[in-house]
Amino acid sequence: MRRACHSQVQTMLSRTRRLPVAGFKACRSLATHFHRRGESSELTMFRESVRKFVDREVAPYVNEWEEAGEFPHSLQLKAAEVGLQGVGVPAKYGGVEGSEGHNGVKWHMTLIEEMLRPGALGVLESLLVHSIAVPPLLAAEDRGDGQLEELRQRIIPPIMRGEKRACLGVTEPSGGSDVANIKTKARLDGDHYVINGEKTLITGGTRADYISLAVRTGGEGKHGVSLMVVEGDTPGLERTRLPTTGWWPSDTSNLRFTDCRVPKSNLVGEEGKGFSLIMHNFNMERFSLAATSVCLGEVCLEEAESWARQRVTFGAPLLSRAVVQHRLIDMRTALTSCRAWLNLTAEEMSEGTVDVANICMLKNHCSATLRDVVDGAVHILGGASYVRGCKTERIFRDMNVLAIGGGSSEIMKELAFRQLERNGTISK
Repeated sequence: MRRACHSQVQTMLSRTRRLPVAGFKACRSLATHFHRRGESSELTMFRESVRKFVDREVAPYVNEWEEAGEFPHSLQLKAAEVGLQGVGVPAKYGGVEGSEGHNGVKWHMTLIEEMLRPGALGVLESLLVHSIAVPPLLAAEDRGDGQLEELRQRIIPPIMRGEKRACLGVTEPSGGSDVANIKTKARLDGDHYVINGEKTLITGGTRADYISLAVRTGGEGKHGVSLMVVEGDTPGLERTRLPTTGWWPSDTSNLRFTDCRVPKSNLVGEEGKGFSLIMHNFNMERFSLAATSVCLGEVCLEEAESWARQRVTFGAPLLSRAVVQHRLIDMRTALTSCRAWLNLTAEEMSEGTVDVANICMLKNHCSATLRDVVDGAVHILGGASYVRGCKTERIFRDMNVLAIGGGSSEIMKELAFRQLERNGTISK
């Protein structure tokens, strides 16, 4: 009996993906209305390419990968063929030409929009985790000995080809947002650094071939923090995958370093400059998390609308009930405001304006809105939202980390206040 009920719910959920758009327009129109106006032909072609890739290589297998807790390595190679791995990286390293620098904001946003249509955040995060590991290497200043450029040429191209994985190692058991006080130490010993310490909650850490690692090479505070690349086969590196509530296809890991010897040439930029590289990296990461929240909210709204259109209770479709109509409008209203703010911020960042306070507040607002939208979708979907295979069920498990990753909501408020106080918006 239980198995038969589960089958019926799965059948109904599958219909929500095939129903024609009627009554309420699919929420994807929010992205179309605000963001695609003025989109370059190159970006439009990229969007179409990613959409075809997702429909062919991702959407049919999401549920299978969720249960398996991973996806096949071949997906990375296929993703690289259509340029997914190379967004934001200069063409000379194998990246997508025209997607680097300020232009990268819209390219990243497009990639997130299209990749999240199946509601598969775990797949996105695992497949593109290098997008927070590689940028510090590109942003660092060369020390004048040519070693940084050699490092870039050695490790970035195979990542772009999908042959290798990379992750960012910052968070420690003692804290995550307090980067200036990390405890993992790197002691110079001849032409090598000897690393001892521990990192935790590292996305992609179990399978990474390269780890962009934050370490302490100097004294206390931010000026003692450096960044260096640790290769995955380094002796003394131990990795443990952590069981998590969501992001099942993505490996979240604990990394322990015991007398790991890393060549001095793997230092990214100069000693003591790691903090600024990580802070610069955070801006794009936080914007991407805001975009992710909006896109997942749109997926939930679309699924809830489709379900309400086909689900019949007491002789009439759910969509005919005023209470359901009002809930859907509340969800759409909240997402429309987020989408408008998100796209305005994307325009500003594309023009070179990076307002840290604005990005922090945007991330908080979008992640909080997602929680409200998911709650609304759960109420409309009812028991179907509790069944594996439902996009809203998956997003319900995945969403909470969006308010934590890149800095918790409380840290975002603190940082935003300090920035606004510093620029005079808030009087001291």
